Amino acid sequence: MIIYAFCLVLGLGFTVVSAFLGHLFGGHDAIGTGGHADAGMNSDGMPGASFLSPTVLACFITAFGAFGLVFMEIPATHTVWFHAPLAFIGSVLVALFVWWGMNKVFRGAQSSSEGKVGNLVGATAAIISPIPANGVGEISYVQSGSRYTAPARDEKGAALATGQTVKITRIVGTQFFVEVVK
Repeated sequence: MIIYAFCLVLGLGFTVVSAFLGHLFGGHDAIGTGGHADAGMNSDGMPGASFLSPTVLACFITAFGAFGLVFMEIPATHTVWFHAPLAFIGSVLVALFVWWGMNKVFRGAQSSSEGKVGNLVGATAAIISPIPANGVGEISYVQSGSRYTAPARDEKGAALATGQTVKITRIVGTQFFVEVVK
C-alpha cells in the first residue's frame, strides 16, 4: 500500500510543482525547446510527445499509484499477484492514452497558411509586371486566402500586359507558365 500511495503522491506532486514553478519562474526560457518540454521531434520530423516525456511518465506513476490503491481494496484483487499487474496494465493504458492525446494535439496544431504549389495548375492569376515576348514577368494569385506573387512566362512566348487575367498551366522550378483567359 505504501508504494502505491508514494507513487500517487509523487506523480500528483510533480504535476502540481511543475505547473506552479513553470508559471512562477517563466518556464519558457528555462526549458530550451521554446517552453515545451514535450515538444521534441518524433522520428517522422513532426513535433510531438515522446512516450518517455515527463508528462507521460508522471501520468504513468500517478495512475499506477491510484490503480494500485483501488485494486487493493477490491476483495477479488486483494492479493499482490492480482493488484500489482492490474495496476501496471491500467497505468500503461493511461500513459498510452495521454501520449496519443498529446501527439494528436501537436499534430493538429501543425497547420500552415502556406499554399501548396502543386495545387495551382488551372488557377487564375493577374499579371502585375508585364511579361515581355519570350521573357519573364510577374503574376499575383490567391491561394487559401493569402496573396502570393511569382515569376511567370507566357506558355507560347507572347508578350502580355499588366492587369490581364491568366490561367496557370504548369510550374517548372520557381517559374509559372501561363496563358491568357479568354
